[in-house]
Amino acid sequence: MFRFQVDLTGGYYDAGDNVKFGFPMAFTTTLLAWSIIDFGRNMGPELKNTVKAVKWSTDYLLKATEKPGVVYVQVGDAYSDHSCWERPEDMDTLRTVYKIDNEHPGSDVAGETTAALAAASIVFRKRDPAYSRLLLNRAIRVFNFADKHRGVYSIRLHSAVCPFYCDVNGYQDELLWGAAWLHKASRKRVYREYIVKNEVVLRAGDTINEFGWDNKHAGINVLISKEVLMGKADYFESFKQNADGFICSLLPGISHPQVQYSPGGLMFKAGGSNMQHVTSLSFLLLAYSNYLSHANKIVPCGETSASPALLKHLAKRQVVDYILGDNPLGMSYMVGYGARFPRRIHHRGSSLPSVTAHPARIGCKAGTRYYLSPNPNPNILVGAVVGGPNV
Repeated sequence: MFRFQVDLTGGYYDAGDNVKFGFPMAFTTTLLAWSIIDFGRNMGPELKNTVKAVKWSTDYLLKATEKPGVVYVQVGDAYSDHSCWERPEDMDTLRTVYKIDNEHPGSDVAGETTAALAAASIVFRKRDPAYSRLLLNRAIRVFNFADKHRGVYSIRLHSAVCPFYCDVNGYQDELLWGAAWLHKASRKRVYREYIVKNEVVLRAGDTINEFGWDNKHAGINVLISKEVLMGKADYFESFKQNADGFICSLLPGISHPQVQYSPGGLMFKAGGSNMQHVTSLSFLLLAYSNYLSHANKIVPCGETSASPALLKHLAKRQVVDYILGDNPLGMSYMVGYGARFPRRIHHRGSSLPSVTAHPARIGCKAGTRYYLSPNPNPNILVGAVVGGPNV
């Protein structure tokens, strides 16, 4: 049997597990890079840490895309990992490597990887020009591969990625998302033409208010709309119209089938880990608020309108007030913040004793007692945001 080795050290584990899923990791990287691009000036001393967090991921994504026509999209077998409760230092579960290639395409995960690399290239444009060029060139190569060899990655890798990160939204939005970031990073005409040609992807009104690792519709429209609002790209006007509709769909009191508010005032969408929707949608609210403010514009929403100040207030109500303690339970949903916060989170490194406190190995099933323990986790994972409530 032919064996090969590839260096896939680095990157981020998924949530509290020991598997590296490339799709959500790349999306997280794109959002971190976007946050630096738009809000880096407001990050103070944390800007340096955020840049480091982006580079830790892009270093991994460069390794995962080093071979032309191949993207390594997962490290670790999820079922093997989920059958054990082990520290990363002790893990002996299967470290199976999964990839997409010309014969086994995955335009969705490759498109998101493109976006991450391209967005990060902007972050490092002045900080490290050589690294920035490497990221952009790699993004272009990965995009060409994704666009030429089209398909959904979870069809071929179904048993490995489903139901964890099974793509149910198709790959067209990720291709457009990747092209949007390449256009922003390179200013090449070919990507502008690609975006205009493929904008039909975003005409499905029932998905316009989604934004997450599997659905980029709202994010694409907000990102591209900045150029329209700056008066530089009338040919993107339809994206601004979509973005305006998305913003209106988030306003409290306006009926919409997919965005609701809990009794306590939290954005609520069906499915698990609701805070992922709250934080990502709030990010778009803040970004669009800034774009509108600089253009001195508002969003008309029928009988009402959304000003930049209103959008900032709505985002603040979600991510600053509610998540950090102003909610029916009177607790912060960010670990380590405030007097009352979650102390038994689903995270191996947090719930198992550290190597310093317990140098001996903790085996696969030996960690179960820590998983089942009603006691607070011994290690506080400061800054983690839990999945969230529905109150």
